[in-house]
Amino acid sequence: MQKSVDKCRENLATLRTGRASPGILDRVFVDYYGTPTPLKGLAAVKTSSATQLMVEPYDRSSLSAIERGILESGVGLNPNNDGQVIRLNIPAVTEDRRKELCKEARALGEEGKVAVRNIRRDVVEVIKKAEKSKEISQDQSKNTSGDIQKITDKYAKMVDEAVATKEKDIMTV
Repeated sequence: MQKSVDKCRENLATLRTGRASPGILDRVFVDYYGTPTPLKGLAAVKTSSATQLMVEPYDRSSLSAIERGILESGVGLNPNNDGQVIRLNIPAVTEDRRKELCKEARALGEEGKVAVRNIRRDVVEVIKKAEKSKEISQDQSKNTSGDIQKITDKYAKMVDEAVATKEKDIMTV
């Protein structure tokens, strides 16, 4: 469940908030010689100012593929290629875009909570099988299921807190 919460936090970090952050490009994949490759495996992503990212490829011949990958990723940034590096200017986020980003954050949070609930479901199935095969008693089964629910609630709350923090960050002008 902790891995699900961590993955949700990683996904929330990729939403842009008006400030330049290399994490924005974490979900960008580039078609590199026919293989989808994560951008961070092909280039160094640096913050050159508060509103600009600089993508410096390890292999200069991959510049156009990286540029295409950024355009097709849907992060909403237009790459400026100068032959050496790609510069990405982070535009100011409008109020409508902020609301849209909050919706995306909530959707990512819901994905995280679904992952946590799926883990709970799998564990409860194991408990019920153990009860049916008489490995544990009915009381042990109910107590363990209750404990699993408490743990699930704790991790779901962690996801909610991460989403609330990201929404606050997005709505801060």
